[in-house]
Amino acid sequence: MWVSAVKKLIRSLAVLLVVSFATFVLMYGNGTGIARSVLGARATDADVHREMVRLGLDDPLFVQFGRWLKGVVTGDLGDSFFTGQSVSGALASRVPVTLALIIFAMLLTAVISVLIGVAAAVRGGWLDRIMQFVSVLGAAVPPFVIAIGLVFAFAISVRMLPATGYVSPDQGVGAWLASVTLPVIALLVGSVANAAAQFRGAVRDTLSQDFVRTLRARGIPESRVVFRHVLRNAAGPGLTALSLQTLGLIGGAVIIEQVFALPGMGDLSNTSAQKGDVPLVMGCVLVTIVIVLVVNLLGDLVTAAVNPKARTR
Repeated sequence: MWVSAVKKLIRSLAVLLVVSFATFVLMYGNGTGIARSVLGARATDADVHREMVRLGLDDPLFVQFGRWLKGVVTGDLGDSFFTGQSVSGALASRVPVTLALIIFAMLLTAVISVLIGVAAAVRGGWLDRIMQFVSVLGAAVPPFVIAIGLVFAFAISVRMLPATGYVSPDQGVGAWLASVTLPVIALLVGSVANAAAQFRGAVRDTLSQDFVRTLRARGIPESRVVFRHVLRNAAGPGLTALSLQTLGLIGGAVIIEQVFALPGMGDLSNTSAQKGDVPLVMGCVLVTIVIVLVVNLLGDLVTAAVNPKARTR
């Protein structure tokens, strides 16, 4: 298992390096355009050239990437082209907000989707049909529509939860939970809809296999068959679906943070992209890649721990 984990870690680092380089080339490929964007449309060619030299954009891309990569290793992601703020400092105050939303949504998605998927696959009938209908509906409705509906229902009509804003945990755990509850629910709906459908399909496929009929014929209780044997064999596709939901949650967080006025990474990346603040955008991309790779790596490790057959890959 440890050999497989090391191989997966090496592959993840290789993917991180390749994707980072490709993104860097796309972002920094037009040094003249970046310098002109920083200075404004009235800047002369001489001003643009001086700005390129100041920002180090006149060096070859491989040299620039090597300099940036060295900064990543030491924790220095550069400074904003427009505000001069440290990219690492800006991310340090924004990433925890987004991570809180994603982690909460992922944990709740895992628990709820397993319960719903297993119940629908085992019980079948009307429960299965309702689950399929709700899954299709939840996957079809955009997160921002759900977010607006939640604001009207729980913040404006009932006034149970705040409509916008963020409260840090050090100002009170209760106030913090209240500020992230609606955003997490808005992210949760579509994620649970997709993951529950995947768990249902995986459990139904496993229930039709011969070893399940053998276990039932031996008189083993149905609950033990389902939760000890069936769920263990169906964990692979389900955990893969959960890992893939990470991308959807990160993409949804960009919109959800706008709706609820949360000072997270999605809001930072959106604002930076509109201004053309390349170092900040690159920092957001790097953190996003790391989050996705870490979640996928953890998903593979959990799958290998639950299902020994997956350890040989």
